[in-house]
Amino acid sequence: MRRRKFLATSAGIPLLFNQLPRDLSSSRMFSALGSEPDERVLVLIQLNGGNDGLNTLVPLDQYDNLAAVRPTIILPENSLLAIDDTKALHPSLAGFRDIWDAGELAIVQDVSYPEQNRSHFRSTDIWHSGSESTEYLRTGWLGRTLDTDHPTYPTDYPNADFSDPIAITVGTTVSDTCQGQAGNFALTVSNPFRATSILEGTAGPLPSTLRGPELDFLRTSVSQTNQYSAIVKRKAEAGSSLVDYPEDNLLATRLQYVAQMISGGMQTKVYVVSLGGFDTHGNQVVDGDTTTGEHAELLTQLAEAVKAFQADINALGLGERVIGMTYSEFGRRIRENGGLGTDHGTAAPMFLFGDCVNAGALGDNPTIDTQVDELEGVAMQYDFRDVYGSVLEDWFGVEEHVVRDILHNTYTKLPVVRNCADPISSTEESAFAKTQLTLAPSPFANQAQLRFTTKTKGLVRLSVYDVNGSLVETLFERRLPAGEQTVNVNTRQYPSGVIIFHLQRGAEVKVVRGVKQ
Repeated sequence: MRRRKFLATSAGIPLLFNQLPRDLSSSRMFSALGSEPDERVLVLIQLNGGNDGLNTLVPLDQYDNLAAVRPTIILPENSLLAIDDTKALHPSLAGFRDIWDAGELAIVQDVSYPEQNRSHFRSTDIWHSGSESTEYLRTGWLGRTLDTDHPTYPTDYPNADFSDPIAITVGTTVSDTCQGQAGNFALTVSNPFRATSILEGTAGPLPSTLRGPELDFLRTSVSQTNQYSAIVKRKAEAGSSLVDYPEDNLLATRLQYVAQMISGGMQTKVYVVSLGGFDTHGNQVVDGDTTTGEHAELLTQLAEAVKAFQADINALGLGERVIGMTYSEFGRRIRENGGLGTDHGTAAPMFLFGDCVNAGALGDNPTIDTQVDELEGVAMQYDFRDVYGSVLEDWFGVEEHVVRDILHNTYTKLPVVRNCADPISSTEESAFAKTQLTLAPSPFANQAQLRFTTKTKGLVRLSVYDVNGSLVETLFERRLPAGEQTVNVNTRQYPSGVIIFHLQRGAEVKVVRGVKQ
């Protein structure tokens, strides 16, 4: 039996195999940052269930149309927390607006992936592995990165050079983002102050059968887990927390643990926490008061926990070491489902927070049509792997060609992280002119024409998606000269119904919606 298969089939003892990390301080992944205790940290917050992006970040310039397709769940306009002239946060996200006002929040609009899969299990697997939607990988996007640096893991870990867990999942289930070829690099910790040892027993001779190597690996796993647990407890006890976290908020408690472990000198570079309950098919809002309900309660927990954590990190003097990022397996559909809820959709915003994020919103507001198809989700603007890759490259110093190998060959860096040593500056001017991508006619039959303007010569990719977020075709990916561009498209073979045209030039994206007759 191969070791990887053995791990996958040993679900009865996840503590042993899902808690086997490495110290990240030696990894070439972080070599640009040195190996001192002040190295950088990433905190991932998974929103389990599929967060409703349109109820989280409301496009004010589309409010009337959104109200028309969400008549029973739309938030009152006067309840929204505006962050600029065209965007507003859910009223439960006051903590996020405070972070936004402090210049510590970045928003990436409409994040998804080509060929959107609306299954919780499969889509979560795609987000964790960083794979194509048609590709099945056994490793996570962080796990693959770490495999390149520590090919012999878990042999001889921990050791004198690498004593701390490389990653920690605070909760009860290990994160697959950190799954490597031979094991998961994350240690699962429910409460770092109560970390306990596993009884190791007396080691006898290994049997001279196929089970011998697996038993040897099991013994090593138990020993490693015990060593890591002792380290986690000791360093958590050495840490501190300088702000009050909200009570009865499990996410806040877990983030407080993270702050205490970091401040206690833990060399761990990745922490993963989660908040469940976002599968809001029903009871997303309370009938008659749409500012309340399950989604409002979840967003309150999220915002209050993140605000306390960010304040704590700053108070501890760790602001330039730590950034956080939220993700969810998909967004919800544009049209409500008639049961005070929403069904599985496509894209939703991602939030990054910290002193060193490039504060602001990347991307345009989604366009809402009052004749929106029942199955239609928010169209993708940005591939989630480009967000991941940008964090790897700009936060952890991973070289671009390595990012492409780990994630996807068409990776495009997005301006989501800044150099903390540099003064805060506005996002660079768009390579697209002020005019939008336009489509004529709409509806169309067998031919359509797209028009847009570029200010400079550059590589442009033009793709086509259907109502479910599936890729219909990539029309081209080539360098175009500066100036006005006209593209005539043969649409004869396109499916009837909603068609999304997606234009990308670097970090700049334009999306236009049409209908094929």
